[in-house]
Order: sequence, then C-alpha cells, then structure tokens
Amino acid sequence: MQFPILSILTFLPIVGMIIVLLVNKERTRLIRGVAVVTTGVQVAFAVALIALFRSSLPGINEQSSMQFVERFAWITIPQTAWFGEIQIEYFLAIDGLSMPMVVLTALISFIAAVASFSIDKSVKGYFAMFLLLDTGMMGVFCAIDMFLFYIFWELMLLPMYFLIGIWGGPRREYAAIKFFLYTLAGSVLLLLVMIGLYFTTIDPATGAHTFNMLAMMRPENMQSGIFSVVGSTIRMWAYIALFIAFAIKVPVFPFHTWLPDAHVEAPTAISVILAGVLLKMGTYGMLRISFPIFPEFAVFFQKPLMIFGFVNIVYGALCAMAQKDFKKLIAYSSISHMGYVILGMAALNVQGMTGAVFQMFNHGTITAMLFLLVGVLYDRAHTRGLDEFGGVYNKMPVYAFFTVVAFFAAIGLPSLSGFVSEAFVFLGAFQTDKFWTILSTLGIVLGAGYMLWTFQRVFMGTLPSRWENVLPDVTPREIVSLAPLAAIIVFLGVWPSPALNFMTTSLDHLVRFVKTSAEASQALLMGM
Repeated sequence: MQFPILSILTFLPIVGMIIVLLVNKERTRLIRGVAVVTTGVQVAFAVALIALFRSSLPGINEQSSMQFVERFAWITIPQTAWFGEIQIEYFLAIDGLSMPMVVLTALISFIAAVASFSIDKSVKGYFAMFLLLDTGMMGVFCAIDMFLFYIFWELMLLPMYFLIGIWGGPRREYAAIKFFLYTLAGSVLLLLVMIGLYFTTIDPATGAHTFNMLAMMRPENMQSGIFSVVGSTIRMWAYIALFIAFAIKVPVFPFHTWLPDAHVEAPTAISVILAGVLLKMGTYGMLRISFPIFPEFAVFFQKPLMIFGFVNIVYGALCAMAQKDFKKLIAYSSISHMGYVILGMAALNVQGMTGAVFQMFNHGTITAMLFLLVGVLYDRAHTRGLDEFGGVYNKMPVYAFFTVVAFFAAIGLPSLSGFVSEAFVFLGAFQTDKFWTILSTLGIVLGAGYMLWTFQRVFMGTLPSRWENVLPDVTPREIVSLAPLAAIIVFLGVWPSPALNFMTTSLDHLVRFVKTSAEASQALLMGM
C-alpha cells in the first residue's frame, strides 16, 4: 500500500485541532505551539512531496499519470427500485496543476500560524477554527472525486465565517455574513452542476454513475446524459454556473465586493490565508473542473474570459490607487493581480497557462507578505491610514527592507518572482489576442503608481511626533514569518525553473486536451 502522504497533509491539522480542544484554554502558549508544530510538520511533508514528485507525468485527466494516488470506496448506497447504486470514493491525487497549490497552502498556513501569536481573544477557539480551515484548503487541492472536493470546498466556509465574525474588526459581522452569502451562493451553483455531472458520467470500470472528475473528462461521457454535447445549451449554462461559482472565489468583477470588506475586517493572519490561498481556489476550480469537463465552452468563451481578466487588472488597480486605508489598498491590489491569472488562463496556450499557475503561487507569497507588513504597522500604531504616517523608513529600517521586497515584487520588478509569472502571462496572452493584452499592460503602470505612492506616503518624509516612541522595528517572531516569503520571492525571481518544471508538463497536456476535446465536440455536433 502506498504511503498516504496526501491524507496526512490533509488531515494532520484535524489532529492538531483535537489536541488544541483537549488543552486547557488558559494554556495559550501550548495552544499556539501545537498550531505552529502542526503546520510546521505539514510543511515538512510538503517538502517531501516536492522531492518525490515526478514532473514528467502529465496528470490532468489520466489516473495512471496522477501521483500519490489514494483511492477506495467511501460511501456506498445500495440500488433501490427508484435509484441505482450510488458509490462515492475517497480519491486523493495530485499533478503539476495541484502540486504548487499544495505547497503554497502548507507554507501559508505555517506563516499564518506564526502571525496568529498576536491573537489574545479566545485563543483556543481561534486555533481550532484555524486548523479546521487548513484541512479544508488542503483537501480542495488534493481531491479528485467531485463529491469529496465539494465537502472540502464547503468545509472552509464555516471556520472562515467565525474567524472573521468573532476575531475581526469593528464591522466584522457584516463582512463575515457578506462573505458567507456570496460564497454559499456560488456553492449552490457548484452543487447543481455536480449533481448533473454525476448523472451524466459513467465509470468505465463499474458501469455505474460516478463523481470521479477524471471520468467526467472522458469524451464518451459528453455524448449521453443531461450534460451531453447534444444538449449543448444545457452544457453552456452549466459552464456559466461553474464560472460564477469559481469567479466569486477569485473574485472576478463584478463578484468582488465581498473581498475588500472581508480583508479589512479579518485579523492579519486570516487576511494572509484569504489572499494567499483562498482566492486561488477559484482559478484552480476553473482549471481542474470547468476547462477539461466543458472544453468546448472554455474555447468558446476564451475572449470574454480575457476581457474579464483585463477588467480585473485595471479596475482593481484604479480602486487601489484611490484608497487611504493600507489594508484596503492591498485588498484591491489582489483583485488586480488575480486578473493576470485570468488573462493567462484565457490565453489557452502553454506560456499563458504556465504564467497563470505560477502567478497563483507568486501572488500567494507576495500578497501574504504585504498583509503581514500591514499587520506589523497596525499592531503598533492601531491605524492603517496612509496619510497618518511618514518617515517610517528611518524608524523601522528592517521593516522597510521587507516592504521594499514585497512592494517591488508586486510591481513586477525583474529579479523578483512577480516579474516572471507576469511575463509568461503576457507572452501567452499576446499570441491569443493582442488588443486586450496590450490594454492589460496598463495594470503594470497603475500598479507601480499606487505601490510607489504608498511607499512614499508611509516611509518617506518626516515621522510624525506621535509615532516617535511607539514604532519599534520588527521582532524576531515577525522576522520568522516575513523572511521565508522574502527568500522565496527572490529565489523564484532569480531562478524560477524549479517551480516551472513542476507544472509545465501537466499544463501542456491540459491545453492540448481542452483544444482537442473542443474540436471533437464541434465535429460531433456538425455530424448530427
């Protein structure tokens, strides 16, 4: 039997959560330690995953080339007079698409656990919810059975609601409810499509209906059931429903309004997780489910998707430029930078797709670092007003150094990781649609504008007298959370090949599969 490394990665935080719940609530240091050790061990397993991963296998729609496969029957409901047998599998596996996201989730969870040491309200409840959230995130990137995927997708909703609603800022209840309702609305659409796909998909091994996502991608399953190519109008609405479900999570304009509120009100560590991992689940869902299961509409809606990417890039940047709240500025910059991911996905070629997935990873590390930096300043000054600072560089030089790295990475400066992924996105997108790609480069100029203007307002000039004795430089604990992210940003900016090698084979296979399947669907329709 294969060593269950993915199950350990996924459910290790549950073990940590149980230990936390058994510890006396007064022993806050032990509770924090359990969370850090749990997520630290998770990082160690993620590193082992990197060492064992074979980048030459394509994955995507072939079980034989998926890696670290764990599969067995989980829920079986016997056949009745009304329904056939229902079998749901416990099916975990990864490929070059999910591998970077698994590593990112482990890394960001550890960083966020360290950053959560400043939480002093209901510490036991906070870390229990935090570790439950960790399991939900990891499970989404490992699940290959769609029923299991949906369970992990929904599992994240509960802890995030409480983490924002209990430990957030003054408007935390409003932000938590808004986040919950938006995400739940998307989940309902995902559920409906999942049920339709189940009754469309036949497992070739058993001849029964299945939630197996790899079986859903098989061309023969496009020729029968409610989501068959014959009923292409229903397939189109299914694709649109999935797009909305995943677009809410990204978030894509106009489904974005929950994000600034959630970011501003969430505790620093939860903002780190929200921007670093949760936003990537939307684009991951599109690449894992929407594109390979509905390939003809991935091609058909290629240009509209590219326009959505352009709107996200420019709209998010313009909104960021108008902000006076440091945290809200970074939240809108996330909307802008996720637009690059959408643009690269819409290119439907290897360069663009590689740039999109690499941007997902890089945005996770860069934006996590930016939110940590905002949290450092807020913990000292208890304000995020950009116009209330100035001259912080002289008072907090180490903090300023980390900020320079994060700001210039977000701008896309060469030798930092953000440049590489954005360059690949534009290389791919330019081959598909020159007009919208050229317009999208406006986001680079706007990004430099609001980032440099922010740096000038906060760090340059004269420090106001009221901050003279309340702005100590970063502590060792804060350095522990910031330094690994800074090192990754520089390393992948100078030498991106190790990360790119993990994903290129799988993404090349995904592009060819989508285009070939779309052509086959079109030929089938024309032959009728």
